[in-house]
Amino acid sequence: MAMLEIKDLEVYYGVIQAIKGVSFEVNQGEVIALIGANGAGKTTILHTITGLIAPKSGTVTFEGTDITHMPAHKIVSMGMAHVPEGRRVFADFTVYQNLKMGAFTRNDKKEVEETLQMVYERFPRLEERRNQLAGTLSGGEQQMLAMGRALMSHPKLIVMDEPSMGLSPILVNEIFDIIQSVSASGTTVLLVEQNAKKALSIADRAYVLETGNFVLSGNARDLMNDESVKKAYLGE
Repeated sequence: MAMLEIKDLEVYYGVIQAIKGVSFEVNQGEVIALIGANGAGKTTILHTITGLIAPKSGTVTFEGTDITHMPAHKIVSMGMAHVPEGRRVFADFTVYQNLKMGAFTRNDKKEVEETLQMVYERFPRLEERRNQLAGTLSGGEQQMLAMGRALMSHPKLIVMDEPSMGLSPILVNEIFDIIQSVSASGTTVLLVEQNAKKALSIADRAYVLETGNFVLSGNARDLMNDESVKKAYLGE
């Protein structure tokens, strides 16, 4: 059984159909990439999976439980975390306060403290800046904070939306190294990413979305060598 299963998902904004009956699955331990042009519907799919948007039809199943119409905070407590596009840190809170907000569904203080130390080990800069207001961090540091905050919920599945957006090439490499280490530690990753080359380089499988439909899917390495993908998304 897949960890996450999406079946025949249809999502509308008013009369405009954004997602047109897509189906896909994410298995435990995988890194799955959704790639496609701006406006293809990638973020809409993530928002529907994490309970921020209600679909018109179709189902979202997480570890065998139908979560299609479940509130977002309950989905978090089931073991799914969302790193949103644009980072969305709490600018007037410190780094430490932001991280603690990520653990709002957890009650065991000792385990939360252990997770916090793990996040600091993975993101040493966050520990250095733990008393600094999040709004004063650089873009790369804010992205690390958004990822660290999501990890504080101790997720089984982490959903990331455009983690490399607006970052320098060096920081992009650093963020992708972190995503790989998160995956290696046992967390399943569903990744939406404009940088298709980087996404495909770390993914197990990928789906290519165009105007609300999947047009290609398969092994990430195979898609990287697909002529249509090279031309449309890899600049080759």
